[in-house]
Amino acid sequence: MNFLRKLLFPVAVLYGFITSIRNFCYDKGILKSHSFDLPIIAVGNLSVGGTGKTPQIEYLIRLLSDKYKIATLSRGYKRKSEGYILADATSTAQILGDEPFQFYQKFPQIQVAVDANRVNGITQLLNQNTRPQIILLDDAFQHRKVKAGFYIMLTAYDDLYCNDLILPAGNLRESRSGVSRADVVIVTKCPSELTSIQQNTIKSKLNLGKHQQLFFTTIAYDDNVYSEESQLPVSEIITIDKILLAGIAKPDSFFAYLQAAPNATMVFPDHHDFTQQDIEAIKNKAKNKLIITTEKDFVRLKGKLPKEQLFYLPIKTAFLNDQADFDKTILNYVGTSTGNR
Repeated sequence: MNFLRKLLFPVAVLYGFITSIRNFCYDKGILKSHSFDLPIIAVGNLSVGGTGKTPQIEYLIRLLSDKYKIATLSRGYKRKSEGYILADATSTAQILGDEPFQFYQKFPQIQVAVDANRVNGITQLLNQNTRPQIILLDDAFQHRKVKAGFYIMLTAYDDLYCNDLILPAGNLRESRSGVSRADVVIVTKCPSELTSIQQNTIKSKLNLGKHQQLFFTTIAYDDNVYSEESQLPVSEIITIDKILLAGIAKPDSFFAYLQAAPNATMVFPDHHDFTQQDIEAIKNKAKNKLIITTEKDFVRLKGKLPKEQLFYLPIKTAFLNDQADFDKTILNYVGTSTGNR
């Protein structure tokens, strides 16, 4: 695979040139970016998948939703619908996409919308009678048609953008210089024991601008797994024979957290749409064993597998340090922002 990517390096150079021209045109106003008269926070990355955008969006929802009316706007990746949709009681993971549907189920106090055309999606949200006060844009770092007021860029600890190459030779969607648009950079999925010396080493590698803040987070796993009707302590199920199932970009840490004993694992592509054939294969492999999956996969599998067998493990973003500084930065932006001009 690495040899193939080396062969594709000339294609990556061409792709990088095209994306650089596009960004130049937006930066110089040749291509138009739309601004809106409310705080908009965009969360995204330079690389393809696996940086922890969903738990970061959820962190922002928890931080802000007690004081403000929040809306999230996502593309709705791999949904079986088109155009603008505002989540309601009839919504499913197939209609919204797995991550927006997860937001809708977990946070009933917010509005959840999907639209590949983010300008149209924001316009539709603002034309409602119940207009949001803040919009969180999910996976929108490269969506230059919208000029957000605040940009959060994520990069995974074990796959830093500064060590990567542009597609298809690497995993970057655009040149590393795109990081300059970020107000905050977060190194995600760090080991919980990452020292200040190690953090400073990464800080030197990233070499961010003076206007940019850098934070380090890890994935905090819940102490329980949950089904539709019950919950079980991880400490009780850790050593039993079970099936671990994941359809996410990088499932290794999920498996490692639950796998004190040799367990059978089933791995599917990220955002996988489980077919009836998949469901039968899972049932045949599980027999009467517990099936533990991710929260994102659970919203797609619920109702398709026996509810007494199917459980999910929630995760959260946890800051290694300086959480109060991050919260203050976000709250100050929202509190003082009167628009995104």
